[in-house]
Amino acid sequence: MEMTRDEVTELIVLQKQKKQLTWPQLADAIGHSKEWSTAALLGQMTLTEQQAKTVGEMLDLPEEAVAQLQVVPYKGSLPTSVPTDPLIYRFYELINVYGTTFKALIHEEFGDGIMSAIDFNMDLQREEDPKGDRVSITMSGKFLPYKTY
Repeated sequence: MEMTRDEVTELIVLQKQKKQLTWPQLADAIGHSKEWSTAALLGQMTLTEQQAKTVGEMLDLPEEAVAQLQVVPYKGSLPTSVPTDPLIYRFYELINVYGTTFKALIHEEFGDGIMSAIDFNMDLQREEDPKGDRVSITMSGKFLPYKTY
């Protein structure tokens, strides 16, 4: 029986919970950041054969799942154009409120272009704060200017 990428993702989440593993533990085994590795295990990146086999062993995944982790995925995992999950919706809201600000400041500083989500790094950390801990997310993407032709 062949598994879909969504089925593999669901199995990974179940096995991770069953085996009481964390995303950083799986990332250490993969050899990349917790951010990239989590995206890969949630179906958004492609693992090498060795990385897929390592994760497969850690999570007792069937061969079909290990093979599927090595296939280039269809990127974009949200089921609706406007997310309904409260945490993900806040990012949507953030872009709705600050998207034009990001655009204006990036264009003023760099010119006409985009921030790459391919040549990209992300770091997510907890910042302790007496008023309530904060989520700190640093995103760094290569600037890609539009070319004339």
